[in-house]
Amino acid sequence: MPGTPRKPRTSPGPGRQPQRRRPRSGARAAAPKAKPSIPVPRWQRRLKLTRRALALGVVVLALAVSFISTFQIYVRQQQQLAVAEQQIRDSSAKITTLETELARWNDPAYVRAQARERLGWAMPGETGFRLVDDNGNPIGGGVTLESAQRPVAGEDDLTWWQRLNGSLATADSPVRRIAGR
Repeated sequence: MPGTPRKPRTSPGPGRQPQRRRPRSGARAAAPKAKPSIPVPRWQRRLKLTRRALALGVVVLALAVSFISTFQIYVRQQQQLAVAEQQIRDSSAKITTLETELARWNDPAYVRAQARERLGWAMPGETGFRLVDDNGNPIGGGVTLESAQRPVAGEDDLTWWQRLNGSLATADSPVRRIAGR
């Protein structure tokens, strides 16, 4: 502490006063110089940071960054879990619907009703009839076979036995693919 006298290394005897050291010969005896006082702004006096406080701030910042990244992963996984649970609920509902449909098809009365409605079948002894419009299209439903594929051009010109013969020729000589070639 500046300004307080130092105690001598050895204690003086009783009744003696401690002596101050004299400067060595040739050495200057200069009074300690006072540093010029630079006014420190008020905000700097309040914000004095120690090394410990700075280290604590760095540790807290590192923990915050770690927590934020972990929290983002948690939120992403919760979203994925919610999507998966929704897919499970949708699949379960579809399974329930299909099981109900399967149970209906196991009932002979339902199969008969579908055969009458979709295929126009009649039971033995009944007379079946179908109403058609002016163009010959069935009125009131019935089965209509449609395909997205259209026959190859010129295929309609062939008779059925010519097409059958072409199918048999194709079946007799299939294209063989050997693995690796």
